[in-house]
Amino acid sequence: MLLTVYLVLLLGVPSNLRVAALGSIGRPSVLWGLVLIAFWIISRLQVRAHDVRPMRQPIRFAFLAFLIIALVSFASALLRGQPDDQVSPAITGIVRLGSWAGVLFVALDGIRTMNDLTRLARRLAVGVSLLAVLGLLQVLTRQSLIEFFGSIPGMVLAEDGELGARAGLVRATATAYHPLEYATTLMSALPLVIAAALSAGFRARPSRWSWMWWGAVALIAALALIGVSRSAIIGFLFVAVAMIPVFPRHTRAIVVVAGAGLGAAVAVLVPGLIGVTLALFTGAATDSSTQSRVGALDRAPEFIRESPLIGSGFGTFLPRYYIFDNEWAMIAVELGLFGAVAFVAIIAAAVWSAARARYQSGQPDVRLLGYSLIVSMLVISLMFAFFDALAFSMTAGLFFFYAGLCGALRNVGAADAQLRGEHGEWRNH
Repeated sequence: MLLTVYLVLLLGVPSNLRVAALGSIGRPSVLWGLVLIAFWIISRLQVRAHDVRPMRQPIRFAFLAFLIIALVSFASALLRGQPDDQVSPAITGIVRLGSWAGVLFVALDGIRTMNDLTRLARRLAVGVSLLAVLGLLQVLTRQSLIEFFGSIPGMVLAEDGELGARAGLVRATATAYHPLEYATTLMSALPLVIAAALSAGFRARPSRWSWMWWGAVALIAALALIGVSRSAIIGFLFVAVAMIPVFPRHTRAIVVVAGAGLGAAVAVLVPGLIGVTLALFTGAATDSSTQSRVGALDRAPEFIRESPLIGSGFGTFLPRYYIFDNEWAMIAVELGLFGAVAFVAIIAAAVWSAARARYQSGQPDVRLLGYSLIVSMLVISLMFAFFDALAFSMTAGLFFFYAGLCGALRNVGAADAQLRGEHGEWRNH
């Protein structure tokens, strides 16, 4: 239930909505993450000697290494002295790390069964599907449709989270702060939506409702195509190719043809879309946003050299210095080589945990969910290269939520392996 509330706040509440009195840390999902870490600490303090001890999780060790490096970097930055306007962002960064720790640790230690895990994954898939519907409504009406959140007493809605456009086409954001945050949310959850469409065991509804999940898959794919974003298209193509192996062999050709048909239908319904999309890639060499990202990679070593091991301090590198539009570059600058390695270790540990669960378990649903979570982790990590993703609450929260699900799935896989060892055969449980 605690993680479900987090998903509702993360996806259902605009990312740019915050408690006015608390500033940038006043986002509801961040505050609830702090509640989660407090709950986790209290629950750990109440563990009794005869309670079942949580499994050792490589994700936990990787995240703790990342957190320690961030704290050391934070302390070093303050000891060096910082401008007044950099102290608050640095403190906010540490608070957000605590919030993400709450999400990760509660998922690792709080999800005990495959039923709980599939229920959470399904709720995430449902939430993102509803975001896709909202995005479509924004495209059709050319209205944000979420302004009413700003009228809640004590809350403030940032104005620069409004809808934008490119080449005359609306760039939907749903409740996200930016189109890239929205695209990353959709693409990272798409593997789970596909898993729900494929597996009756993953769904709460009978098989006759599978068409709703396929409709959600089609809608997310269509939004990737009409979002006028290279990043969204790259993310979608990555997911589409990576998820082909989970389809039954006799349906793979049908899926490819259906996907091509969907693309053709979208091109017909949105005049000029083909030309705009092609221009995004053929004109990349002269595009200002592409040139900015390439130039940022050239400039990154200049900033990294100032503190190559632990960085300048998490949250201290403000846009006035440079805008990288690349979270990997930001991590290297703010947390140095040690921080970048620890962050990669989080991803590697999450992928390994899901892969290990697939290896240990013979249950089809475990194997499907494990594969889907691996793709989700990889695609969200890929899209981190296109914007400073950890600065956005939705993408940052989802990253650590996926990592927590991967670790929880490893618990399920280990339980399946133990059951097989005890009984010599697979049993449903």
